[in-house]
Amino acid sequence: MSHVEHLKELHGLPAFDFAQFAGKRELPEAGAAAWRLAVEPYADPPQENFGELWDRFLDSVDPAGVRAVIVGQWGEAYGNDSSSIVRRLVDARDRLTALRAVFIGDLEMEESEISWIEQSDVTPVLDAYPLLEEFGIRGGTGLRFPAVRHEHLRRLRFETGGLPGEVVRGVAAGEFPALEHLDMWLGVEAYGGDSGVADLAPILAGGRFPALRHLGLRNSEIQDEVAAAVAGAPVVAQLTSLDLSLGALTDDGAASLLGGQPLTHLTRLDLHHHFLSESMTDRIRGAFDSSGTELDLSDHRTPDSWGDQEWRYVAVSE
Repeated sequence: MSHVEHLKELHGLPAFDFAQFAGKRELPEAGAAAWRLAVEPYADPPQENFGELWDRFLDSVDPAGVRAVIVGQWGEAYGNDSSSIVRRLVDARDRLTALRAVFIGDLEMEESEISWIEQSDVTPVLDAYPLLEEFGIRGGTGLRFPAVRHEHLRRLRFETGGLPGEVVRGVAAGEFPALEHLDMWLGVEAYGGDSGVADLAPILAGGRFPALRHLGLRNSEIQDEVAAAVAGAPVVAQLTSLDLSLGALTDDGAASLLGGQPLTHLTRLDLHHHFLSESMTDRIRGAFDSSGTELDLSDHRTPDSWGDQEWRYVAVSE
């Protein structure tokens, strides 16, 4: 399953599709938009490649004013990883001096299944932009994220059908003193999501990211195990928002949450796309009835049947 859409905004700026509108209407000011850059590799007749689009973009706007860049399709889905995108961003660091937000892999299902998006080591972008505040990646195939230190990053987001355990461990070993928002779609093992709760331990222990206020551990086939680990995790005390949505959460995981540390200090708890019984959803609502916590228990799912077996699925996999 795959339910991802093009970003509508980044860093509080509306997305503007440069390739679609350049030359057809007046462009916005460089700092007034999140610039979406994408090509159509299968167009007939052929159109410009990403390198040509990138150069035209830098020549058409004031690079020093650009605050946010969204990279969409950069070439054919197969055999074309994001290393060229990383290199172009790194090479432009002396021109994109105001850049504060980057998202790589803004493709919808009609363009590419999320598991077909081929990524690479994306951390050189962080090294090249020490003032970057927001970084997002869609697609886990080939993704690498060795441990780095970054002083100013506030938001880090991974949208995948399978987030490699190596990436989870790299994030957990990183140093991000300003990080407030961490969102990881853990996915399924069949699409590379081979992390376990042990890989999350440094994050869950608390103190690793002192500014962290939102934690999303989402879209996991082991959502019950994740929920059980979170239930006793010291990091929860510093959070205002917890997101365990999109995964295969059952009554077992929900019972762990209810039996663990108090969560009523949270302003928001997101559990949407779940496999909870009606009685369990009632228990959860009752536990938060007077807390003021915003609960999302929408998108109840029923397991698929396969013979005498039941299959509970994540929202985004292939």
